[in-house]
Amino acid sequence: MSKDTVADMGLNRTGIKTSPIDSKDIVQEAQRAPPSSPGDAQGIHRVRQQYAREADGLGHVPPPSSLKGVAKTAAGLLKGQKSTVFIDKLGERLAFERTGVRLYEGALSKLEVYGSWEGGPSRELLTKILDDELSHFALMTETLQGLGADPTAMTPSADLSAVISQGVPAAIADARTNLRQCMEALLVAELTDNASWELLIDLARGLGHDTLADRFQLALDAEAEHLSLVKGWLAAGVATEARAPLESASVPAP
Repeated sequence: MSKDTVADMGLNRTGIKTSPIDSKDIVQEAQRAPPSSPGDAQGIHRVRQQYAREADGLGHVPPPSSLKGVAKTAAGLLKGQKSTVFIDKLGERLAFERTGVRLYEGALSKLEVYGSWEGGPSRELLTKILDDELSHFALMTETLQGLGADPTAMTPSADLSAVISQGVPAAIADARTNLRQCMEALLVAELTDNASWELLIDLARGLGHDTLADRFQLALDAEAEHLSLVKGWLAAGVATEARAPLESASVPAP
């Protein structure tokens, strides 16, 4: 079966109906057998609570790396602002945009192997999005440095975001996925990216960083375009597969 399409009928042993005789025996044995360990869902709940109480969290925002950063932090505290929250979220966006570059590098590799489809992504547009992600990474680096923070440090929110989204780069790097499947992974990333930029802009304005918020808005405008493109490419890819289930849906990469 060609990997260009994903919904073709073929050998699949994951369903229980693949072997009705054996599956009947398995169900009967499962019903007869006692639980493999004592306890129930409440036991799991209590263990999770215990671990949560003992854990130290995902880390901390590092102290300012310059005198300018110390001064800005002190000034923020005098105004009743916890500037570390802003630094934390800036670090999150920096890490996410850096990963975004890698995601679109992966998508370009898939394009070279599988080609695109009518209404699908082109090398030119994928490269443009990659360049946008790289420029947003540079914006976050510049912003953090301007606030006296260390852009190479992983903040708690950056750590959390990496854990939450780790399936996206894994899906794109997987040799078994094609370009259309990568669009589904990119859709998850772009939805998160857009919502996170919106949150960062609101936070920046709330803290009085209007000039930064205006620059962040330009980044959000570009991300909104990325989301629209990925959604359109994915919709066209699914429709193409549905119309031509017995033939390859790919065409040479433009």
